[in-house]
Amino acid sequence: MNSMIAHMDSPVEVRRQAIQADIDTRKSAAERNRLGQFATPNALAVDIARYVESVIGRTKDNIRFADPSIGSGSFFSAALAVFGSKRISSAVGVELDPAFADAARNLWADARLEIVHGDFTRVVASGSCPPAPNVILANPPYVRHHHMNREDKERLQGLTFKMTGVEVSGLAGLYVYFLLLATAWMEDGGIAAWLIPSEFMDVNYGAALKGFLADRVTLIRAHRFDPDDVQFGDALVSSVVLVFRKMPPAAAHVVEFTFGGTLAEPHARDLIPRERLRESRKWTVYPSHAKNDRHTLSDGNGPTLGDFFRVQRGIATGCNKFFVLDRADAKSLGLPAKYLRPILPGPRHLKTTRIDADDDGYPLLDRQLCVIDCSLPERMVEANYPALWEYLQTAQSLGIMDGYLIGKRSPWYKQEQREPTPFLCTYMGRGSADKQPFRFIWNRSKAIGTNLYLMLYPQNSLAAMLRRHPDRAEAVHALLGQVTGHELRGEGRVYGGGLNKIEPSELARISAASFVELWPEIRSDVQPQGKLFG
Repeated sequence: MNSMIAHMDSPVEVRRQAIQADIDTRKSAAERNRLGQFATPNALAVDIARYVESVIGRTKDNIRFADPSIGSGSFFSAALAVFGSKRISSAVGVELDPAFADAARNLWADARLEIVHGDFTRVVASGSCPPAPNVILANPPYVRHHHMNREDKERLQGLTFKMTGVEVSGLAGLYVYFLLLATAWMEDGGIAAWLIPSEFMDVNYGAALKGFLADRVTLIRAHRFDPDDVQFGDALVSSVVLVFRKMPPAAAHVVEFTFGGTLAEPHARDLIPRERLRESRKWTVYPSHAKNDRHTLSDGNGPTLGDFFRVQRGIATGCNKFFVLDRADAKSLGLPAKYLRPILPGPRHLKTTRIDADDDGYPLLDRQLCVIDCSLPERMVEANYPALWEYLQTAQSLGIMDGYLIGKRSPWYKQEQREPTPFLCTYMGRGSADKQPFRFIWNRSKAIGTNLYLMLYPQNSLAAMLRRHPDRAEAVHALLGQVTGHELRGEGRVYGGGLNKIEPSELARISAASFVELWPEIRSDVQPQGKLFG
């Protein structure tokens, strides 16, 4: 243990941390987010390496180490600290960023670390790929799918299917491809530890990775950090450590799930049979613990909100600062009322859960907002509505025209179409225990919501009932307000810092048993799992 501490404080590790910090400061936070560059704290890397040693045994020699995204070498430094240089017969690190590749090559030259400068996903597909490792310690790039172009996604999907037989969703981040491709490269029977975002455990596009971990390799442990304890100070992401052996699992295999604290001293642990994992939509419900308050009530077979509501995100304007104006400002500019729609302020500016309306349908709020929404071609706007045309001309100088969404619209100032709905739900929020992380809004105005809200449109028998008994809308809102915070968190997903989000299909899975109990006549619309959500 003393030699390990000495190594963590060794001159080369101290130098590595200084170089890491220096290279990090050369890029903006936005650029590092786009590239997915978030270095592993050395103490965490050492904890992970220690756990891997407990799996492979302290006497195992001939360790062939690899890290497919080595950065400055935090995991290699940890491997030296834990395994010792004599047990590591070979070591290779792949790195795309030339600054990090050069730094790692210089730092670890005396430790016989081979550095391959290049894109791992291309290196592993080439004939010059280094020999297969038997130990992988990795923190792959946290590049989200919207930062990957279509050609690269298609290349990665094709390569991953060719090498692993796994079909990866286009919504998956780059880390999914790294894990699958590196496992294909690794020697059979080898051990891997991956520090990755925990989002795959909750979302539909994580199904392929969950299936791979349950069926194709022997998943030994999944340790999910408390979302309030962000592992990377500059990455708002909740993390999980996965440790697995590259071999098919035994039929009766059980996986250790731990939560919170550290790998050595987690706050909770449980052994989950592989068969149960294969049937679980969400893995973040394991293990059960007071702080892991992620429970679901609906198994998809009983009534759900999706039976009675079409759930849809609010509109994405492309630039709220330009398209959303104070109603009074729009009037003073002379903008035509027929091309303005009432819109709700963002959730943090909305202090009430009941919104009444004035005679024009605008919300009775201190600040009334409207959104520009016009389908006329530019020549007609210029000819007939000079004030609106003059305002639209300011978009160019503000850089509005370069936006992705605006570039896809015709005309560029026409918004997505949404009808007002009496019920909305905030898209993100915080809250623990019984406190709801999201708020349900009863909207009696003609205002629509931005994409910070989910819009719940009553449908089928619930809509028919509300047409017959409009006075029951208040009771509907009350029932929505009784959905527990536990279930909302359980169906949604959580990010670093304890920020919860919920997508339309996830909200649609929430149990609606209380609706049927109060109004048995609407039960006829309850459909089995697989119903199409809005």
